[in-house]
Amino acid sequence: MKNDSEAVALPSLGMALLPIVLTIGLLAIQLFYYDDFTPHIPLALGAAIAAIFGWSRGYRWKEMEAGGFKLLHVAMPAVATLVVVGMLIGVLIASGTVPTLIYFGLELLSPQWFLAATMLMCAVVSLVVGSSWTTVGTVGLALMGIGVALEIPVYWTAGAIVSGAFFGDKMSPLSDTTNLSPAVTETNIFDHIRNMLPTTVPAMLIALVIYAWAGGADHAGAGSLERIVNIREGLGATFHLGFWQLIPLLIILTLAFLKVAPIPALFTATCLGGVIAILTQNASFHDVLTYAHSGYTVETGVGPLDSLLNRGGVTSMTWVVTLIIFALVFGGILERTRCLEKVVTAITEKARSFRALQTSAVLTPIFVNAIAGDVYLSIALPGRMYVSAYDRLGYSRLNLSRAIEEGGTLVSPLIPWNVGGAFVMTTLGLTVGDGDLSALLYIPLAFACWLSPLLSIIYAQFGLFSYKADPQKRPNSDQPARLSSQVDAEGPIPSRDENIALENSGI
Repeated sequence: MKNDSEAVALPSLGMALLPIVLTIGLLAIQLFYYDDFTPHIPLALGAAIAAIFGWSRGYRWKEMEAGGFKLLHVAMPAVATLVVVGMLIGVLIASGTVPTLIYFGLELLSPQWFLAATMLMCAVVSLVVGSSWTTVGTVGLALMGIGVALEIPVYWTAGAIVSGAFFGDKMSPLSDTTNLSPAVTETNIFDHIRNMLPTTVPAMLIALVIYAWAGGADHAGAGSLERIVNIREGLGATFHLGFWQLIPLLIILTLAFLKVAPIPALFTATCLGGVIAILTQNASFHDVLTYAHSGYTVETGVGPLDSLLNRGGVTSMTWVVTLIIFALVFGGILERTRCLEKVVTAITEKARSFRALQTSAVLTPIFVNAIAGDVYLSIALPGRMYVSAYDRLGYSRLNLSRAIEEGGTLVSPLIPWNVGGAFVMTTLGLTVGDGDLSALLYIPLAFACWLSPLLSIIYAQFGLFSYKADPQKRPNSDQPARLSSQVDAEGPIPSRDENIALENSGI
């Protein structure tokens, strides 16, 4: 076997695709034939298959292991954020923050406009915070409780939450992915944000109209008065509710506005929530530690309310974290053995017109999201591999930065085994089992997330919002960029890409 992975040539397209196709087949059997929504072991088998193919081509196990672990290293801030968010959810329920939001939300939000209001609220919070995960785990969780009380199907509520939360993540200058996309394409972040408006605004407006219609279509039967009264009485009897309970959420918003990194901001809110739980909810210090680790538990006598409140804690994220590990090791081996590079290279060689190139640049992050399970790789990989093609055709790299953001950030929560999708399903309690896949309906109902990349592809076909590059400012890029983890000596490409991901954890 060769010691240097650089001595191993690119695989053929068939060889590069074969481990991917086999893994997709294993996932399909597990998910759809056996009706078992646990993709962990199929992904582990996929990593083994990719490693066997790499070994047959001349890679040593240590090289492939390094590739998998390097991708895990890049995603560790996201994993750490998951753990802190799990702690935060358990403590915010115990402190009364989430119950307070549900209690007063039931009084203020009309069933007729609930879905539209849900999307707008999540969009505003995510835009301010710069983190879709924080939005989903705080305001989104409370809105799920309100939706349950109003008897709105959980997948409709989840779809509206995801649409709003990931819109804010995409458009906020505080978001890590919004910084990563212009970084890998060497464009300006504010130009990048402005360039996303032609797809984002129409997608959000269309989604808003649909949610407004759906939220009012059967509002007369959306929830009986008795059911709402029972839930509010259950909350009032179990928790002390009021302004003090909202302080942890206000702290999160304030620290985000001050550009404090997500992990210390979320941990600060967790600690403050624990203090409030002790002072106002008669919780002991040991109770708070238990809620942070194992989640909050309570019996209010109202079944739907108990199922909503009994959640959170570090242990609730175990399923997600282990899924991330399997998915990223699989993706890291594919990247190290240059399988992903071969697929992307084959696409760029075929895309000789701007229409084909822009369409490919939107679809490639979706492909990487589904195969590698990591939103950072889905942005960084095509972002570096496509830059030379845009320069050759004379089109602005802003077209590319918009494409990878839409195919990367927005599609991440729509793939259940992706980091984003797994977090959404776990946090919002979207359970799949016993052949019931109805919870997955949130995917097509998250309209803004898939309408935006669709509009980007449509615009490309007609040359709309497709900007030419300024010849005087066009970067020199005669050779395609290398992948971030081909050789240890190379390090990340460019190094600031992963620095952004490490410093601004939390999608």
